[in-house]
Amino acid sequence: MAVYDLEEQETIDDLKAWWTRWGMLVAGIVIAVAVAVVAIQGWRWWKSSQAEAAGALYSAVAAASRGEDPGKAKEAMATLADKYAGTGYAGRAALLRAKQLWNEGDKAGAKAQLTWVVDYASDDDLKQIARYRLAEALLDEKNYDEALKVLDAKHSDAYAGLYADLRGDALAAAGRREDARAAYQVALAKIDAKTAYRQFVQVKLDAMGGATVVPAKGADAFGKALSAPPGATQQPAAKP
Repeated sequence: MAVYDLEEQETIDDLKAWWTRWGMLVAGIVIAVAVAVVAIQGWRWWKSSQAEAAGALYSAVAAASRGEDPGKAKEAMATLADKYAGTGYAGRAALLRAKQLWNEGDKAGAKAQLTWVVDYASDDDLKQIARYRLAEALLDEKNYDEALKVLDAKHSDAYAGLYADLRGDALAAAGRREDARAAYQVALAKIDAKTAYRQFVQVKLDAMGGATVVPAKGADAFGKALSAPPGATQQPAAKP
């Protein structure tokens, strides 16, 4: 029994020595893990609550776009932009709000909403749609140079056909027929040949005098884009 007590005491002493050496480190690790778990859970809860609140505000803007209680749209959009700009709801709501304002005749307000999407939306697709619509608004105002600047912004290949088509419209309206023809040809090269939209672009190109012939030598990257076969490009997204 005495031997057992001695061995037990040695074990206890070893544990005490180990804890003296490593106890603070182990406790620190345990506390750090606990804090991390709490922080992750708190972050998830916060994100969920943000999405829920933003979703409710988006519903208010969407209802206003359908003619239901339009007075709430302005306040709801302002709150989304101020407190929930990082959510996907904010950019989508701003696009709806822009359309509503445009239909009401407030073109400046519509452009402001589209500009907000370009500057602050978290979704890159929404930014590209907003740029397209902003360029449309500027073209409607006959502000061709500004519309072209907006269309010059970097965009994905999925939107290349749409951007090139609208660029052709701006150039044609500005009286730059040759540049418009070139833009329409880029649009045709980027749009699926099976879509009805491509035929619409072809009509506009024909109205500008038809396709131009790109020289075989000395052609720049723009010229190469014009001569690329339609099937070699990514299918564009549906026109917003």
